[in-house]
Amino acid sequence: MPIKASTPSSVLLVCLGNICRSPTAEEIFRQQAAIAGLSMKVDSAGTGDWHIGHAPDERAQRHAKAHGYKINKLVARQVSADDFRDFDLILAMDAQNLADLQSIKNGITNTDTKLAKLALFSEEDPTYGGDDVPDPYTGDGDAFEEVIERIESSAQAWIESWKI
Repeated sequence: MPIKASTPSSVLLVCLGNICRSPTAEEIFRQQAAIAGLSMKVDSAGTGDWHIGHAPDERAQRHAKAHGYKINKLVARQVSADDFRDFDLILAMDAQNLADLQSIKNGITNTDTKLAKLALFSEEDPTYGGDDVPDPYTGDGDAFEEVIERIESSAQAWIESWKI
């Protein structure tokens, strides 16, 4: 299937702690991109540093696995300035993380390379466009199910937007 020249070769998915939404989005995005025949680097990170080095939340792992997504081997990390040079597109799970990413990007100086484009994860999604992917961390199982549904929809919307 033909893809647009503007299709990124690398995508970073970002939430707050990198233990619920963004690792789930990383695996869903990776699988959907592969199914669509897109070869791209996909990773995830958090704007906060609380969970660096930890596996995804057990509830996120359990719900992801029930949908065929294995996230248990992923390890939380924090966004770095290098990510803005190493990725073409950085997608934030919510408006606050998008604002935090923009602040980090604005603080990057002395660069000769093009920095990543920033966008809200749901930006291209006709169903959830402009909405935050809600943080399920303090919620119940239904919250994790909603996150998976929204991530599947928005990931597919991005991939569709890159088709000619």
